[in-house]
Amino acid sequence: MNIINLLNEIWDQVDYPFIIHPTKSVKFSELTTDFNFDLSIVKPGDVVALIGDFNPISISLFLKLIDLKTIIVPLTEDTKNEHEYFFESANVDVIIQSNSCLRRNHNKNNGLIEQLRIAHHAGLVLFSTGTTGRPKAILHNLSIFLKKFQTPRPTLRTLNFLLFDHIGGINTLLHTLFNKGVVIVPEARSVEKILNDCYRYEVELLPTTPTFLRMMLMSGMIPSKVPKCLKIITYGTERMDQPTLDALCELLPDIEFRQTFGMSELGIVRVKSEARNSLYMKVGGEGVEIKIIDNVLHIRSQSKMLGYLNAESSFDSEGWYNTKDIVECKGEFIKVVGRITEVINVGGLKFMSSEVERVALEYPNVSFVKVYGKTNPITGQHLELIVEFKDSHSDKAGLLNFLKQKLQSHMVPRRIIIENIKIGHRFKKN
Repeated sequence: MNIINLLNEIWDQVDYPFIIHPTKSVKFSELTTDFNFDLSIVKPGDVVALIGDFNPISISLFLKLIDLKTIIVPLTEDTKNEHEYFFESANVDVIIQSNSCLRRNHNKNNGLIEQLRIAHHAGLVLFSTGTTGRPKAILHNLSIFLKKFQTPRPTLRTLNFLLFDHIGGINTLLHTLFNKGVVIVPEARSVEKILNDCYRYEVELLPTTPTFLRMMLMSGMIPSKVPKCLKIITYGTERMDQPTLDALCELLPDIEFRQTFGMSELGIVRVKSEARNSLYMKVGGEGVEIKIIDNVLHIRSQSKMLGYLNAESSFDSEGWYNTKDIVECKGEFIKVVGRITEVINVGGLKFMSSEVERVALEYPNVSFVKVYGKTNPITGQHLELIVEFKDSHSDKAGLLNFLKQKLQSHMVPRRIIIENIKIGHRFKKN
Protein backbone atom coordinates (compact mmCIF):
# COMPACT_ATOMS: atom_id res chain seq x y z
CA MET A 1 0.00 0.00 0.00
CA ASN A 2 1.27 3.44 -0.95
CA ILE A 3 -0.12 5.66 1.80
CA ILE A 4 0.38 8.97 0.01
CA ASN A 5 -1.52 7.77 -3.09
CA LEU A 6 -4.32 6.42 -0.89
CA LEU A 7 -4.60 9.66 1.05
CA ASN A 8 -4.47 11.71 -2.16
CA GLU A 9 -7.59 9.83 -3.29
CA ILE A 10 -9.30 10.47 0.04
CA TRP A 11 -8.45 14.19 -0.05
CA ASP A 12 -9.19 14.69 -3.76
CA GLN A 13 -11.28 17.84 -4.35
CA VAL A 14 -10.97 18.91 -0.68
CA ASP A 15 -10.13 22.61 -0.53
CA TYR A 16 -9.83 23.28 3.21
CA PRO A 17 -6.54 22.89 5.14
CA PHE A 18 -5.61 19.63 6.80
CA ILE A 19 -3.26 21.19 9.32
CA ILE A 20 -3.41 24.60 10.98
CA HIS A 21 0.02 25.39 12.40
CA PRO A 22 1.16 28.57 14.20
CA THR A 23 3.33 29.39 11.17
CA LYS A 24 0.90 28.53 8.35
CA SER A 25 -2.13 26.50 7.26
CA VAL A 26 -1.46 23.65 4.83
CA LYS A 27 -3.81 21.64 2.59
CA PHE A 28 -3.15 17.93 2.24
CA SER A 29 -2.12 18.31 -1.41
CA GLU A 30 0.53 20.85 -0.33
CA LEU A 31 1.72 18.57 2.46
CA THR A 32 2.88 15.92 -0.03
CA THR A 33 4.18 18.20 -2.78
CA ASP A 34 5.49 21.46 -1.28
CA PHE A 35 7.96 20.15 1.28
CA ASN A 36 11.04 18.92 -0.52
CA PHE A 37 13.61 17.11 1.58
CA ASP A 38 16.58 15.10 0.35
CA LEU A 39 16.01 11.50 1.42
CA SER A 40 18.46 10.02 -1.09
CA ILE A 41 20.61 8.40 1.61
CA VAL A 42 17.60 6.59 3.12
CA LYS A 43 17.12 2.99 1.98
CA PRO A 44 14.09 0.69 2.35
CA GLY A 45 14.36 -1.14 5.65
CA ASP A 46 16.41 1.58 7.37
CA VAL A 47 15.52 2.49 10.93
CA VAL A 48 15.01 6.26 10.80
CA ALA A 49 14.87 8.53 13.86
CA LEU A 50 12.61 11.45 12.89
CA ILE A 51 13.09 14.25 15.43
CA GLY A 52 10.23 16.68 14.98
CA ASP A 53 6.72 17.64 16.01
CA PHE A 54 3.27 17.85 14.46
CA ASN A 55 4.42 20.45 11.96
CA PRO A 56 3.96 20.22 8.17
CA ILE A 57 7.52 19.11 7.35
CA SER A 58 7.58 16.38 10.02
CA ILE A 59 4.20 15.00 8.92
CA SER A 60 5.25 15.10 5.27
CA LEU A 61 8.45 13.19 6.10
CA PHE A 62 6.52 10.69 8.24
CA LEU A 63 4.29 9.77 5.28
CA LYS A 64 7.18 9.61 2.79
CA LEU A 65 9.18 7.36 5.14
CA ILE A 66 6.21 4.99 5.35
CA ASP A 67 6.16 4.71 1.56
CA LEU A 68 9.92 4.12 1.56
CA LYS A 69 9.21 1.08 3.78
CA THR A 70 11.42 2.32 6.60
CA ILE A 71 11.06 1.73 10.34
CA ILE A 72 10.23 5.15 11.83
CA VAL A 73 11.25 6.27 15.32
CA PRO A 74 9.38 9.56 16.02
CA LEU A 75 11.14 11.65 18.68
CA THR A 76 10.90 15.18 20.05
CA GLU A 77 13.39 17.76 21.27
CA ASP A 78 11.97 17.36 24.78
CA THR A 79 13.69 13.99 25.15
CA LYS A 80 17.05 14.96 23.62
CA ASN A 81 18.94 13.86 26.75
CA GLU A 82 17.77 10.30 26.02
CA HIS A 83 18.23 10.31 22.25
CA GLU A 84 21.49 8.37 22.28
CA TYR A 85 19.81 5.64 24.35
CA PHE A 86 16.89 5.60 21.89
CA PHE A 87 19.23 5.41 18.87
CA GLU A 88 21.10 2.50 20.42
CA SER A 89 17.99 0.61 21.56
CA ALA A 90 16.23 0.90 18.19
CA ASN A 91 19.30 0.19 15.99
CA VAL A 92 18.85 3.56 14.27
CA ASP A 93 20.51 3.83 10.84
CA VAL A 94 19.51 7.39 9.88
CA ILE A 95 18.82 10.51 11.95
CA ILE A 96 16.63 13.29 10.52
CA GLN A 97 16.66 16.55 12.44
CA SER A 98 15.98 20.11 11.25
CA ASN A 99 17.48 20.24 7.75
CA SER A 100 19.95 17.38 8.18
CA CYS A 101 19.76 13.70 7.26
CA LEU A 102 22.74 11.73 8.56
CA ARG A 103 23.63 8.04 8.58
CA ARG A 104 24.63 6.43 11.86
CA ASN A 105 27.05 3.52 11.73
CA HIS A 106 26.51 0.44 13.88
CA ASN A 107 26.89 -3.33 13.54
CA LYS A 108 23.79 -4.46 15.43
CA ASN A 109 21.03 -6.72 14.11
CA ASN A 110 17.58 -7.48 15.43
CA GLY A 111 15.37 -10.37 14.34
CA LEU A 112 12.12 -8.39 14.54
CA ILE A 113 13.49 -5.61 12.35
CA GLU A 114 14.71 -8.21 9.87
CA GLN A 115 11.18 -9.64 9.69
CA LEU A 116 9.86 -6.27 8.50
CA ARG A 117 12.69 -5.87 5.99
CA ILE A 118 12.08 -9.30 4.49
CA ALA A 119 8.33 -8.59 4.22
CA HIS A 120 9.02 -5.09 2.76
CA HIS A 121 6.78 -3.52 5.42
CA ALA A 122 7.17 -0.18 7.14
CA GLY A 123 7.48 -0.12 10.92
CA LEU A 124 7.00 2.19 13.87
CA VAL A 125 9.06 2.29 17.08
CA LEU A 126 7.63 3.96 20.17
CA PHE A 127 9.22 4.11 23.61
CA SER A 128 7.47 3.36 26.87
CA THR A 129 7.44 6.11 29.48
CA GLY A 130 10.01 4.20 31.54
CA THR A 131 8.33 4.56 34.94
CA THR A 132 9.92 1.26 35.93
CA GLY A 133 13.39 0.81 34.48
CA ARG A 134 14.67 2.20 31.20
CA PRO A 135 12.16 2.86 28.38
CA LYS A 136 11.33 -0.13 26.19
CA ALA A 137 11.54 0.09 22.40
CA ILE A 138 8.15 -1.07 21.08
CA LEU A 139 8.06 -2.19 17.43
CA HIS A 140 4.85 -2.18 15.34
CA ASN A 141 4.26 -3.39 11.80
CA LEU A 142 2.71 -0.32 10.16
CA SER A 143 0.87 -2.45 7.58
CA ILE A 144 -1.14 -3.89 10.49
CA PHE A 145 -1.18 -0.69 12.56
CA LEU A 146 -2.75 1.36 9.73
CA LYS A 147 -5.58 -1.05 8.92
CA LYS A 148 -8.00 0.22 11.56
CA PHE A 149 -7.79 3.77 10.19
CA GLN A 150 -9.14 2.69 6.79
CA THR A 151 -12.67 2.30 8.17
CA PRO A 152 -14.31 5.73 7.71
CA ARG A 153 -15.32 7.40 10.98
CA PRO A 154 -16.63 10.87 11.96
CA THR A 155 -14.04 13.53 12.68
CA LEU A 156 -14.04 16.91 14.41
CA ARG A 157 -11.75 19.94 14.35
CA THR A 158 -9.10 18.55 16.69
CA LEU A 159 -6.28 20.14 18.64
CA ASN A 160 -3.39 17.67 18.67
CA PHE A 161 -2.31 18.12 22.28
CA LEU A 162 -0.52 14.77 22.66
CA LEU A 163 3.02 14.61 21.34
CA PHE A 164 4.77 13.39 18.20
CA ASP A 165 6.48 10.54 20.08
CA HIS A 166 3.28 9.36 21.82
CA ILE A 167 0.87 6.74 20.50
CA GLY A 168 -2.07 9.00 21.33
CA GLY A 169 -0.64 11.81 19.21
CA ILE A 170 0.09 9.45 16.30
CA ASN A 171 -3.42 8.01 16.63
CA THR A 172 -5.00 11.50 16.43
CA LEU A 173 -2.90 12.38 13.38
CA LEU A 174 -3.78 9.20 11.45
CA HIS A 175 -7.48 9.31 12.36
CA THR A 176 -7.66 12.89 11.09
CA LEU A 177 -5.70 12.08 7.92
CA PHE A 178 -7.88 9.13 6.93
CA ASN A 179 -11.15 10.95 7.64
CA LYS A 180 -10.52 14.34 6.00
CA GLY A 181 -10.40 16.17 9.30
CA VAL A 182 -8.64 19.31 10.43
CA VAL A 183 -5.86 19.14 13.02
CA ILE A 184 -4.72 22.23 14.92
CA VAL A 185 -1.16 22.32 16.25
CA PRO A 186 -0.96 24.33 19.49
CA GLU A 187 1.32 27.32 19.77
CA ALA A 188 2.41 26.03 23.19
CA ARG A 189 1.07 23.52 25.70
CA SER A 190 0.14 25.85 28.56
CA VAL A 191 -3.43 26.16 29.82
CA GLU A 192 -3.77 29.73 28.54
CA LYS A 193 -2.30 28.98 25.09
CA ILE A 194 -4.39 25.82 24.63
CA LEU A 195 -7.64 27.59 25.49
CA ASN A 196 -6.70 30.55 23.27
CA ASP A 197 -6.04 28.17 20.35
CA CYS A 198 -9.37 26.41 20.98
CA TYR A 199 -11.14 29.77 20.69
CA ARG A 200 -9.10 31.13 17.79
CA TYR A 201 -9.40 28.01 15.58
CA GLU A 202 -12.89 26.87 16.66
CA VAL A 203 -11.61 23.58 18.06
CA GLU A 204 -14.34 20.98 18.68
CA LEU A 205 -12.26 18.14 20.18
CA LEU A 206 -9.49 18.44 22.75
CA PRO A 207 -7.64 15.18 23.54
CA THR A 208 -5.55 15.61 26.69
CA THR A 209 -4.41 14.08 29.98
CA PRO A 210 -5.91 14.05 33.50
CA THR A 211 -2.89 16.01 34.78
CA PHE A 212 -3.44 18.79 32.24
CA LEU A 213 -7.16 18.86 33.04
CA ARG A 214 -6.24 19.27 36.71
CA MET A 215 -3.99 22.18 35.67
CA MET A 216 -6.92 23.70 33.75
CA LEU A 217 -9.15 23.32 36.79
CA MET A 218 -6.67 25.00 39.13
CA SER A 219 -5.91 27.84 36.67
CA GLY A 220 -9.14 29.68 37.34
CA MET A 221 -9.82 29.87 33.58
CA ILE A 222 -12.73 27.41 33.73
CA PRO A 223 -15.45 28.05 32.73
CA SER A 224 -14.97 31.68 31.61
CA LYS A 225 -12.14 31.05 29.10
CA VAL A 226 -13.50 27.82 27.59
CA PRO A 227 -14.97 28.56 24.14
CA LYS A 228 -18.48 27.43 23.21
CA CYS A 229 -17.16 25.68 20.09
CA LEU A 230 -15.52 22.95 22.23
CA LYS A 231 -17.80 19.90 22.19
CA ILE A 232 -15.70 16.99 23.48
CA ILE A 233 -12.74 16.63 25.83
CA THR A 234 -11.10 13.21 25.94
CA TYR A 235 -8.63 12.12 28.59
CA GLY A 236 -6.23 9.19 28.82
CA THR A 237 -2.57 8.10 29.19
CA GLU A 238 -2.94 7.98 33.00
CA ARG A 239 -5.64 7.39 35.58
CA MET A 240 -8.23 10.14 36.10
CA ASP A 241 -9.43 10.95 39.62
CA GLN A 242 -13.13 11.33 40.37
CA PRO A 243 -12.96 14.73 42.17
CA THR A 244 -11.35 16.35 39.11
CA LEU A 245 -13.87 14.81 36.72
CA ASP A 246 -16.80 15.82 38.94
CA ALA A 247 -15.59 19.43 39.12
CA LEU A 248 -15.06 19.63 35.35
CA CYS A 249 -18.50 18.19 34.59
CA GLU A 250 -20.14 20.67 36.94
CA LEU A 251 -18.28 23.70 35.55
CA LEU A 252 -18.63 22.66 31.88
CA PRO A 253 -22.11 21.12 31.58
CA ASP A 254 -22.28 21.39 27.78
CA ILE A 255 -19.03 19.52 27.10
CA GLU A 256 -18.90 15.75 26.67
CA PHE A 257 -16.09 14.11 28.65
CA ARG A 258 -14.87 10.77 27.30
CA GLN A 259 -12.21 8.45 28.57
CA THR A 260 -9.70 6.90 26.16
CA PHE A 261 -7.66 3.78 26.73
CA GLY A 262 -4.61 2.29 25.11
CA MET A 263 -0.92 1.66 25.40
CA SER A 264 2.02 1.66 23.07
CA GLU A 265 2.15 -2.15 23.03
CA LEU A 266 -1.48 -2.52 21.88
CA GLY A 267 -2.48 0.72 20.22
CA ILE A 268 -5.51 2.81 21.14
CA VAL A 269 -8.54 0.57 21.68
CA ARG A 270 -12.14 1.68 21.33
CA VAL A 271 -13.96 2.46 24.56
CA LYS A 272 -17.36 3.78 25.57
CA SER A 273 -17.73 5.77 28.78
CA GLU A 274 -20.70 4.83 30.97
CA ALA A 275 -21.52 8.54 31.37
CA ARG A 276 -19.70 11.87 31.04
CA ASN A 277 -19.05 11.96 34.80
CA SER A 278 -18.22 8.27 35.17
CA LEU A 279 -14.81 6.57 35.17
CA TYR A 280 -16.43 3.27 34.16
CA MET A 281 -15.92 2.35 30.52
CA LYS A 282 -16.64 -0.49 28.11
CA VAL A 283 -13.44 -1.68 26.40
CA GLY A 284 -13.50 -3.62 23.16
CA GLY A 285 -14.22 -3.05 19.52
CA GLU A 286 -13.24 -4.94 16.43
CA GLY A 287 -10.18 -7.16 16.90
CA VAL A 288 -9.97 -6.56 20.66
CA GLU A 289 -10.75 -9.04 23.46
CA ILE A 290 -10.48 -8.55 27.21
CA LYS A 291 -10.47 -10.80 30.26
CA ILE A 292 -9.99 -10.09 33.95
CA ILE A 293 -7.89 -12.36 36.14
CA ASP A 294 -7.70 -11.60 39.88
CA ASN A 295 -9.04 -8.08 39.19
CA VAL A 296 -6.24 -7.40 36.66
CA LEU A 297 -7.10 -6.48 33.05
CA HIS A 298 -5.67 -8.58 30.19
CA ILE A 299 -6.12 -7.59 26.52
CA ARG A 300 -5.63 -9.41 23.22
CA SER A 301 -5.54 -7.18 20.16
CA GLN A 302 -4.95 -7.69 16.45
CA SER A 303 -2.99 -4.42 16.35
CA LYS A 304 -0.49 -5.50 19.00
CA MET A 305 3.22 -4.82 18.70
CA LEU A 306 5.63 -7.23 17.07
CA GLY A 307 7.68 -7.08 20.27
CA TYR A 308 10.28 -5.14 22.22
CA LEU A 309 13.63 -4.47 20.58
CA ASN A 310 15.45 -4.29 23.93
CA ALA A 311 13.43 -6.54 26.25
CA GLU A 312 11.62 -9.88 26.41
CA SER A 313 8.07 -10.04 25.03
CA SER A 314 5.30 -9.41 27.56
CA PHE A 315 2.65 -11.46 25.71
CA ASP A 316 1.75 -14.98 26.79
CA SER A 317 1.65 -17.94 24.39
CA GLU A 318 -1.95 -17.13 23.40
CA GLY A 319 -1.26 -13.46 22.66
CA TRP A 320 -2.72 -11.96 25.87
CA TYR A 321 -1.10 -8.87 27.36
CA ASN A 322 -1.19 -8.26 31.11
CA THR A 323 -1.84 -4.51 31.43
CA LYS A 324 -1.11 -4.61 35.19
CA ASP A 325 -4.17 -2.37 35.60
CA ILE A 326 -6.38 -3.27 38.56
CA VAL A 327 -10.05 -2.80 37.71
CA GLU A 328 -13.48 -2.80 39.31
CA CYS A 329 -16.39 -4.23 37.30
CA LYS A 330 -19.97 -3.03 36.89
CA GLY A 331 -21.69 -5.29 34.40
CA GLU A 332 -19.97 -4.75 31.04
CA PHE A 333 -18.16 -1.67 32.31
CA ILE A 334 -14.80 -1.54 34.08
CA LYS A 335 -12.98 1.17 36.02
CA VAL A 336 -9.21 1.31 36.39
CA VAL A 337 -8.46 1.94 40.07
CA GLY A 338 -4.68 1.66 39.90
CA ARG A 339 -1.77 -0.51 38.90
CA ILE A 340 -0.26 -3.54 40.57
CA THR A 341 2.77 -1.42 41.50
CA GLU A 342 0.48 1.02 43.36
CA VAL A 343 -0.87 -1.52 45.86
CA ILE A 344 0.22 -0.54 49.39
CA ASN A 345 0.35 -3.15 52.19
CA VAL A 346 0.31 -1.81 55.75
CA GLY A 347 0.39 -4.62 58.31
CA GLY A 348 -1.35 -7.01 55.90
CA LEU A 349 -4.08 -4.50 55.00
CA LYS A 350 -3.91 -3.77 51.26
CA PHE A 351 -5.29 -0.71 49.49
CA MET A 352 -4.63 1.42 46.41
CA SER A 353 -2.70 4.68 46.54
CA SER A 354 -5.49 6.13 44.36
CA GLU A 355 -7.97 5.74 47.23
CA VAL A 356 -5.93 8.14 49.38
CA GLU A 357 -5.21 10.52 46.47
CA ARG A 358 -8.94 10.78 45.72
CA VAL A 359 -9.71 11.89 49.28
CA ALA A 360 -6.73 14.29 49.49
CA LEU A 361 -7.87 16.03 46.29
CA GLU A 362 -11.17 16.87 47.97
CA TYR A 363 -9.36 19.12 50.46
CA PRO A 364 -9.54 22.86 49.58
CA ASN A 365 -6.58 24.51 47.85
CA VAL A 366 -4.90 21.22 46.82
CA SER A 367 -3.56 21.20 43.25
CA PHE A 368 -1.84 17.80 42.99
CA VAL A 369 -1.07 14.89 45.26
CA LYS A 370 1.11 11.83 44.94
CA VAL A 371 0.89 8.89 47.36
CA TYR A 372 3.43 6.08 47.69
CA GLY A 373 4.39 3.32 50.08
CA LYS A 374 7.65 3.31 52.04
CA THR A 375 9.31 0.27 53.59
CA ASN A 376 8.59 -0.05 57.30
CA PRO A 377 10.36 -2.64 59.53
CA ILE A 378 7.25 -3.16 61.68
CA THR A 379 4.25 -2.91 59.33
CA GLY A 380 5.99 -3.82 56.05
CA GLN A 381 5.03 -0.47 54.55
CA HIS A 382 3.66 2.89 55.61
CA LEU A 383 2.14 5.67 53.57
CA GLU A 384 3.71 8.99 52.58
CA LEU A 385 2.07 11.81 50.64
CA ILE A 386 3.46 14.65 48.53
CA VAL A 387 1.08 17.59 48.13
CA GLU A 388 1.23 20.72 46.00
CA PHE A 389 -1.06 23.50 47.20
CA LYS A 390 -2.58 26.01 44.81
CA ASP A 391 -1.01 29.01 46.58
CA SER A 392 1.10 29.90 49.60
CA HIS A 393 -1.73 29.19 52.05
CA SER A 394 -0.64 25.60 52.67
CA ASP A 395 -2.30 23.81 55.55
CA LYS A 396 -0.52 20.55 56.23
CA ALA A 397 -2.07 20.11 59.68
CA GLY A 398 -5.56 20.73 58.32
CA LEU A 399 -5.03 18.25 55.50
CA LEU A 400 -3.80 15.59 57.95
CA ASN A 401 -6.83 16.06 60.20
CA PHE A 402 -9.11 15.87 57.14
CA LEU A 403 -7.50 12.58 56.07
CA LYS A 404 -7.83 11.15 59.59
CA GLN A 405 -11.56 11.89 59.51
CA LYS A 406 -12.08 10.42 56.04
CA LEU A 407 -9.74 7.39 55.98
CA GLN A 408 -9.16 4.23 57.96
CA SER A 409 -6.19 4.57 60.32
CA HIS A 410 -3.83 2.35 58.29
CA MET A 411 -4.43 4.57 55.21
CA VAL A 412 -3.46 7.83 56.90
CA PRO A 413 -0.01 9.04 55.78
CA ARG A 414 2.82 8.98 58.30
CA ARG A 415 4.47 11.88 56.52
CA ILE A 416 3.17 14.77 54.38
CA ILE A 417 5.66 16.61 52.18
CA ILE A 418 4.82 19.98 50.62
CA GLU A 419 6.57 20.47 47.27
CA ASN A 420 5.85 21.04 43.60
CA ILE A 421 5.01 17.79 41.86
CA LYS A 422 6.97 17.30 38.64
CA ILE A 423 4.98 17.12 35.42
CA GLY A 424 6.65 15.25 32.54
CA HIS A 425 6.81 16.47 28.94
CA ARG A 426 3.79 14.27 28.17
CA PHE A 427 1.78 16.06 30.88
CA LYS A 428 1.70 13.17 33.30
CA LYS A 429 2.77 13.21 36.93
CA ASN A 430 6.32 11.87 37.29
